[in-house]
Parts: sequence; structure tokens; C-alpha cells
Amino acid sequence: MKVAVKKIDTLKRELKFEINRERVAQTLDAVYKDISKVTKIKGFRPGKAPRHVLEASHKHLAQEETIKKIIPEAFQEGIIQEKIDPIDMPDIEDVNFKDGTITFTAKIEIRPEVTVKDYKGIKVKRKDSKVTEEEIQKTLDYFKQAQGGEKQVKIDDDFAKGLGYPTLEEFKKTLVRQMEMDKDRQNRFDIENQLIEAALKKTKVTAPESLVKKQTERRVAEALDRLKKQGMPEEEIQKKEKEIRKDLPAAVERDIKVYLMLDKIAQLESIEVKEGENLPAKVIEFLLKEANWEGEKK
Repeated sequence: MKVAVKKIDTLKRELKFEINRERVAQTLDAVYKDISKVTKIKGFRPGKAPRHVLEASHKHLAQEETIKKIIPEAFQEGIIQEKIDPIDMPDIEDVNFKDGTITFTAKIEIRPEVTVKDYKGIKVKRKDSKVTEEEIQKTLDYFKQAQGGEKQVKIDDDFAKGLGYPTLEEFKKTLVRQMEMDKDRQNRFDIENQLIEAALKKTKVTAPESLVKKQTERRVAEALDRLKKQGMPEEEIQKKEKEIRKDLPAAVERDIKVYLMLDKIAQLESIEVKEGENLPAKVIEFLLKEANWEGEKK
């Protein structure tokens, strides 16, 4: 197998493959054996039809199956041989099966170099999760509106009973607990953001163009599918698509940079991720332990 690597830019590479006759012939033989086992040919038992008979009716299929088998294997061997680390699946082009050889081109983007420093001891500040009287009152007013519409609703024990609570006091206690849990979740999210923003400022990384494009298209499709399921008219969806596409690439690029940064920290700190575990979550957990919490005694 011959592999010629061409550097297009910092991250893009073009790999030209040529698979020799011997390897192609071996794979083609195996493919014809598989075809003969599942194909019914008049006058022959399964698996007993001669090669020339199979070639007469299944040559095109055999070549297609050979290409399907050889390309992934050859690509995998080629990137190991050339010590190339792709960030995503390759774009396969110019596939040719001619004179017993197979040639194809694989276009890829390699995993970018990531430089990250000073990610330990990041200063973080957690907001208070305590709920104020003003916030409780605002929530009660919201309930009043939801229950009464334009009418004035009195907030008392009867109001609480209508919502399934014995007294107004019990309803308030449950409400405060729920609001504190919501605040707590929001504060956790805020702290994670503080960590990521601070670490990202001290990270050098380029988000691969092809990955940004693919992820953007995936997210656009998901967003449009959601709008469709909500019953939005097709004309409105088309207008909305322009809005979505306007800001999405920048957000996707940031998310990819964050992932690559966290992946690099995992390598530097030998953070192992087992099957079913989430790499970003494990690295953020590590950064939280290493953070410099405001008000913490040293």
C-alpha cells in the first residue's frame, strides 16, 4: 500500500492511497466467496458456483463490496503509518477500481495542538442560594396571575388548598425549597462557567473548520426539527433558520475549543474516563477541587 500525504494548511491534510493488486485480489476472492454462499444460481448448489459464473452476474457488486472493505482498513493503517491523528471522519473522494488496483483520496483535519496553562487555582465565587422575601413574593404574584387571570386572587390558606397544600405556610415552605434548589443548580452552572472562561483565556487552540461546519449543521437540523414538532409553519421555520445560522457557528466553535481544552487537561492530569463516563464532567470536577474559592481559608 502506498500513501502520499499532502499538507493543505495547519490542520488540513490530503492522503492519496494506492492499494496493490495482490491485496485487492485477496479481498475480492473473499467477497466472491461470501456472494456465492448467499446467491442462488441455477444448476449450482450454494457456495459451489464457479468464479466466472459469479463474475458474469455480480462483478459490479463484488467490486463495490471490495471497495467498502478495503477503504476503512487502508485508511486506518495509513494514519497509523503516517502518525496522523484525525479529529473527525475523513471525506473520501476519487475512488477508482482499475487494472486490479484501488486508489482513493482521503481529506481530513488533524487534531490541533492545544496549549493550556494556569488551570489550577482558578478564582471562583459562588453566589448565595438563599431565597429573598422579594423573590418569594414575585413567585406568589406569578401564581396569582396564573390562577386568576384578570381577577384579583387572595393569597391565603384557601388559595394554598386549591394548589394541593393544607396551609399557605406549607405551600411557602415547599416553594422556598424548590426555589433554593433551582438557585443552587444555577449557581453550580455559573461556577462551571467561571472556570471554563478563565481556563479558555489561557488556552491556545484552533477549532477545526470541518468539525465546526458538521456540528453547526447537526445543531441547525435539531433546532428546525424541534420547531416543526411544535407546529411552526414552514415559512416561519425558514425565517428562523436564518437567525439560528447567524450566531450558531461562533457558539459551536467555542464549544469545540472548550472540549479540546478539557481533553488536553485530562491528558496532562492522567484523568481516566471509563465507559459511560463524561470527559468534560470529570475534568470540571477536577478543576473545581483545584479552584481557589473566594473566602476559603488557606
